[in-house]
Amino acid sequence: SHRARCSFVSLSDSVVPEKSGKEVMSKGSSGMEVILSSLESSRDVQTTLNILNILTELLTVGRGRRMGVFVSKGGTGTLFQLLNIATKELPSSEELMLQVHALLAKVGPKDRKFGVKARLSGALNVTMTFIKQNLQNPKVLLPCLQVLRVYCTNSVNAVSLGKNGAVELLFKIVAPYSKKISSLPKVALDALGSVLKSKTNARRAVDGGFVLVLLSLYVDWHRNDTRHRHMLIRKGLLVCLRNVINIKLGRKAFLDADGMKILYNTSTECLPVRTLDPLVNTSSLIMRKCFPKNRLPLPTIRSSFNYQLPHVPAAGPVAQLYSLSPGVDDVVDESDDNDETEADTDTENEENEKDDGNTNDDIETDLNKLHPQRKLTGSFEELRFYERFFLELSGDLHVLQVQNIMGSPLIKERGCNFEGLKSSSSSSACAGPIIVPTAQPPQHVSPPPAPLTALDLDSIHLTEDQNQGSSEGLDQDLGRVSLEEGGASIRHILGEICARRGGGGASTWGSDCGSEALLLPLHDPDLYVEMVKGTKSVPQYAEVAYPDYFGHVAPTFREPLLERVYGVQRSKIFQDIERLIHPNDIVDKVVYDLDVPTCPVIENNGESLRFNSQFESGNLRKAVQVRKHEYDLILNSDINTNHYHQWFYFEVSNMRVGTLYRFNIINCEKSNSQSNYGMQVLMYSVQEAIRGRPCWVRTGSDICYYKNHFARSSLSTGGVKGKSYFTLTFSASFSHKDDVCYFAYHYPYTYSTLKMHLRKLEALRTPQIYLRQDVLCETLGGNVCPLITITAMPGSSSTDNIYQLRNRPLIFLSARVHPGETNASWVMKGTMEFLMGSSLLAVSLREAFIFKIVPMLNPDGVINGNHRCSLSGEDLNRQWQSPHPELHPTIYHTKNLLQYLAHIQRAPLVFCDYHGHSRKKNVFMYGCSLKETVWQSNISASSTELQEDLGYRTLPKILSQIAPAFSLSSCSFVVERSKESTARVVVWREMGVQRSYTMESTLCGCDQGKYKSLQIGTRELEEMGAQFCVALLRLKRITGLFNHQHLVDMETEIMGSICTTTYVLEEDEPDFLEAVDYSAESNDDDIEPENEPGTDVPENTDQLSD
Repeated sequence: SHRARCSFVSLSDSVVPEKSGKEVMSKGSSGMEVILSSLESSRDVQTTLNILNILTELLTVGRGRRMGVFVSKGGTGTLFQLLNIATKELPSSEELMLQVHALLAKVGPKDRKFGVKARLSGALNVTMTFIKQNLQNPKVLLPCLQVLRVYCTNSVNAVSLGKNGAVELLFKIVAPYSKKISSLPKVALDALGSVLKSKTNARRAVDGGFVLVLLSLYVDWHRNDTRHRHMLIRKGLLVCLRNVINIKLGRKAFLDADGMKILYNTSTECLPVRTLDPLVNTSSLIMRKCFPKNRLPLPTIRSSFNYQLPHVPAAGPVAQLYSLSPGVDDVVDESDDNDETEADTDTENEENEKDDGNTNDDIETDLNKLHPQRKLTGSFEELRFYERFFLELSGDLHVLQVQNIMGSPLIKERGCNFEGLKSSSSSSACAGPIIVPTAQPPQHVSPPPAPLTALDLDSIHLTEDQNQGSSEGLDQDLGRVSLEEGGASIRHILGEICARRGGGGASTWGSDCGSEALLLPLHDPDLYVEMVKGTKSVPQYAEVAYPDYFGHVAPTFREPLLERVYGVQRSKIFQDIERLIHPNDIVDKVVYDLDVPTCPVIENNGESLRFNSQFESGNLRKAVQVRKHEYDLILNSDINTNHYHQWFYFEVSNMRVGTLYRFNIINCEKSNSQSNYGMQVLMYSVQEAIRGRPCWVRTGSDICYYKNHFARSSLSTGGVKGKSYFTLTFSASFSHKDDVCYFAYHYPYTYSTLKMHLRKLEALRTPQIYLRQDVLCETLGGNVCPLITITAMPGSSSTDNIYQLRNRPLIFLSARVHPGETNASWVMKGTMEFLMGSSLLAVSLREAFIFKIVPMLNPDGVINGNHRCSLSGEDLNRQWQSPHPELHPTIYHTKNLLQYLAHIQRAPLVFCDYHGHSRKKNVFMYGCSLKETVWQSNISASSTELQEDLGYRTLPKILSQIAPAFSLSSCSFVVERSKESTARVVVWREMGVQRSYTMESTLCGCDQGKYKSLQIGTRELEEMGAQFCVALLRLKRITGLFNHQHLVDMETEIMGSICTTTYVLEEDEPDFLEAVDYSAESNDDDIEPENEPGTDVPENTDQLSD
């Protein structure tokens, strides 16, 4: 009516800007309903325009809150209704259509059901028709295209618009470069990019020949936009290309149009200008997505080493592996594209979308499983056989004194058959002599430099070299020799080197009480070789790696986390792309191949590096010289599997001094790595060792980790097609002529090293120390699994002393269930050596506890260079629920030991399984808590159902106070379904051990505390093992000096500082985004440039690894 029109004219002219605007949008006000009601009833164009002006002013201020009120009151539907009325009933008004579309463009991103409302109201056709009628009217096109972009956030709308000609229509609007630039091309490209997210529309673009059009337009804008003022338009063209190549046809069209060369050349020209990084990054993603998938140059992805299992599981990956026909190609699938269906499905993302950001389907929600219930999987008569491993509980002093020397029997199977204890060196795994590889002699050996200042540590101090004499006496021919034939000269030379190290390089432990205990000498080469002779490997290794033979002394200098060089990942990817575009300098020569067992080291003309991995714990399957100084390296799968590629340990020789070599490990599997966040690989130089510096040192420049173009077979991914491997690349140079160097993922610690260290423990035994080394069982590969007992001998045979011994709490420790987590062995080494020390703390610990230690749960995996599994091809830390006595003997017998203790009411006070973590920094723990698991889930439980002693948090809290590498904020106590077969959960649930933990040590370094920004070394790892012991003593004091109520009060206070609880959904270490998403999987509109040096790079810390 005329009156309504006048009133809204007056309102729009004077009232809206301030006071009335706030009143209309205030809580409880009906002002918005009145406005919308008036808009619905108005049939006058000018009145309608006035109301729209009012709404525009109201919604322009107040950020998102006012928009939310508008949507909640049904404003979006009213606008769509008005759009239909304007085309059918009201006189034609360009201004009205313009206003409605402008308002819809503002509202659309704030309304989650906008796409559905638009389709149901018929607005899609209205907008498309209006665009077609106004192709030459930029003023009208602009808001319409903005709305079109929002429409397409719904996949069904995108398909519908494509059928209605949206793809062809938008390509008419997108124009070549022009000096008269408006905002229209950018908005049109945004809309086109949204439309092309639909695979159906992407196919339309390919069929219409628009891939070549997009490339031509991009080159045109690239050449003419010399001042880089229109980067957003260039980026919009790339986004359209990126969405088209999400389908296989799009990738083919891109390659046929020479897209790889076009984007490579334009990106190379953009590299010098930092502000153009978004263009370079998007171009890189497109090229990598379109890079033809390559086959790994292997005959099979199964391990090069074959071990026939005595019993093949009925189901699972191992059973699938054994059931494959011999002729099946398991390296790649017939089709390596994971296109699923080329057409979009009619699912409504908006209706089905749920806020699942804080839920975790893997969290255990069955309260029955969250209440520990002791249960025996075997009869007690069977468990009684394990009584012989606990003679210290009998209290017979004479028996203890005898067993302290002799040890106990070997369990062959099910704890029922026993034989006399076998010496670890009584049987040899190899028929020939043991070979030690060493470097050629230096032509001139200068005196070694003065020792560097030692890193100041609270708990461990490395003694400096006292005798820095001349090394001229070492200038001898140390070629590859047999220890059986020419070992005397080697021993003489090593003796001189050891003498220069100050009596074998002993170290000392300190403590928070100020006392010190002498550590073991670091190494005994002769003893090591003796241990190697009794180690049985599948390949029957006959060589010894020099670092294992001679040993490692922790360097006395700091090794900071490597600062990430800006653009390093991108530059490496571009070098890979160059292989396809400019193949002229590609050598492509195999120089090492384990699949040629008769001669894995390929003879060459002396211009190539020589590789070797045929020694204990070695892992390198193949080396291919790609360019003159670049090599692709392929790791071996775990035996009886077709994956688990992460651990590597290999030898390199025949290098040129000062030349920078690039090494690419091309079959990594995890989606990211700490190599992107400061972790370097390790290198050991024989020439440096001869000069008195036998150290593993962090090395490598230009290190990064990214997805590559080598296709993974679905046989190794659980049936998922389209996955690719990842590349770990690093560059290294060498300082010495005729050197032999070794590279490793982490500090190696072999099974023979463990046996040597256990033998050296015997030398520390005193009449006051009870040390017994039992053979728990024999592994599948015929190696023995040691069980160590450490405690204090009773002072006398008096009743009080015997009673005190028999009633000492037990601490049960294990390590190295995963062979690639070598840091766990170094932590365990620190623990055992501290326990055998003479400090007051060590004495107190032995008098307070009985320690039962299984220092290596997976000897076979360690020996044969596996990363995760045993010879059974299975992760042993997923077998604790039902271990098979033949396939998983170490887990079977360790669990029975714990079940025996639980049955006789002597369950351990603490159980801790030492692990390593490849994707998180610091040292931390995972435990089991009913309350914290319930808190992280959506299940409801009564207070009586949540009764729980909080003592499980005490030990981690103590460690956070005394161990600089330990991080309480990284700890988690959530129980997950996927981890119900791990040691910590089974020991907690079935044996009732409240303090059942996994202790994870970083493979990288620390981001907090005393060692912040430093890479972790063996010194810090051994220190952590010692500090774990100190924490146990403090735990004993806390639980012994206070009554129960005081203990609960104290632990309630500990709970006050709740740490961040972390957990996972599926994998041990799920994916987390790199600084630049080079995964070629992302459909995000915005790809951020790489973080500049010094900026924080986000890392995902929500993952477990036990």
